[in-house]
Amino acid sequence: MKGSLFQENRMADQETCSIGGDLACVPALNARLGPGCVLTGAEDVIPYGFDATAALKQRPGAVVFPKTTSEVVDIVEIARRHRTPIITRGSGTGLSGGSVPVENSIVMCLLGMNRILELDTRNLTLLVEAGVVTQDIFNQADAAGLLYPPDPSSMKVSTIGGNVAENSGGLRGLKYGVTRDYVMGLEVVLADGSVCWLGNKCVKDVAGYNLRDLFIGSEGTLGIITKVLLKLLPKPAARRTLLATFGRMDAAAETVSAIIEAKIIPCTLEFLDRKTIHCVEDYARVGLPLDAEALLLIESDGHPAAVEDDVTRIAALARRHGAIEVNCARDAVEAAQLATARRSAFSALARLKPTTILEDATVPRSELANMIRSIQEVAQRHGLDVATFGHFGDGNLHPTFLTNERDADEMRRVELAMGEIFERACEFGGTITGEHGVGLAKKPFLRRQLGNASYALLKAIKRTLDPDGLLNPGKVVDA
Repeated sequence: MKGSLFQENRMADQETCSIGGDLACVPALNARLGPGCVLTGAEDVIPYGFDATAALKQRPGAVVFPKTTSEVVDIVEIARRHRTPIITRGSGTGLSGGSVPVENSIVMCLLGMNRILELDTRNLTLLVEAGVVTQDIFNQADAAGLLYPPDPSSMKVSTIGGNVAENSGGLRGLKYGVTRDYVMGLEVVLADGSVCWLGNKCVKDVAGYNLRDLFIGSEGTLGIITKVLLKLLPKPAARRTLLATFGRMDAAAETVSAIIEAKIIPCTLEFLDRKTIHCVEDYARVGLPLDAEALLLIESDGHPAAVEDDVTRIAALARRHGAIEVNCARDAVEAAQLATARRSAFSALARLKPTTILEDATVPRSELANMIRSIQEVAQRHGLDVATFGHFGDGNLHPTFLTNERDADEMRRVELAMGEIFERACEFGGTITGEHGVGLAKKPFLRRQLGNASYALLKAIKRTLDPDGLLNPGKVVDA
């Protein structure tokens, strides 16, 4: 896709953000929710006008804080009567503009719906409300000797409702999959105010269409997720962490292919390029080698004997494919420091420039080296500062633009470069987003990836479930 088309679509998206509804519904919202649960003051609503996506913002008309599903239903019905758009929001950690409101809309913040409702150790499930923080879910499972695997980098603040709405990934995605793989049931409020329960605790269930999966990753455009039934796993008995240093990026990519070809599936298989290594070390001070062109952070978990065997084989494969050095974390403390260093990559890079744009593209593992070279070539040609890190094991890369949104010319070049990077990802048989979602930022590229027929099907589903176009309008597709 050419940069000029990207810019035209980006402008159209921002215009979509300025279309809003009728806020005559505020008195009804106040009457239903009570004092302190409805914000309308200009300064009060500003924090809810953006998420973690750079350069996208729009002040909403009102912000509401429901505490129960019945209050969500009433808010939806009030908004529908007044034809006022609703944007559902958790902690606002999204990276595709998915929770950026439209003008005169209602932002429905679900942080008050934060109860853990049931831990069922006989069926290995956990029932929670949408506003529960992901780290709290992990901790609840961990205390019971269980594991909730999805671990987005924002897990200390992001909510499970947002994770489900975006189908979030994380460092453990290679072995354990993404959020979708752990959702057994959902309570969803539809655009007409009706409440649906989709799924159950059964491991097998093929009754009817799989409607549950339709809402996972739908970014709040089809319904409002209020409760989630999650699958848990037994906690692995052992875990070991390796750090492999490479003088060539290609050698790191070849090592990843060799590990997978050897039928070894690590828990995590993470990549940092030279710029990211330097920034993370300056930020976290964990002793990363500053002379490396690339690092692989590899973690294996499971039965102790199997873990030891995997670690030995992985180290041998890394050395065989050109690793300068392979070190194993001495203990759990050092392993945790390395994992924390990787999770801090975005924060470390964000210190360099006023604006940090963390992007997300995924390609087949066989194309990783080609994709990274393409990112480097595009960045150099447009005179941009770009660092790359990501989940090498599943082909998910995060090219990160270090820029300044006040510099109009530089932002123009950033947008041109982003368009070219997404085009390259599609050419390599990949996707424009592996875990951040489409939202506003990726919408211009969705038709290119899906094709006209599939794109039309998405629009048909949106029109069917949200005929008035009031649920998170302007995201993913236009109704």
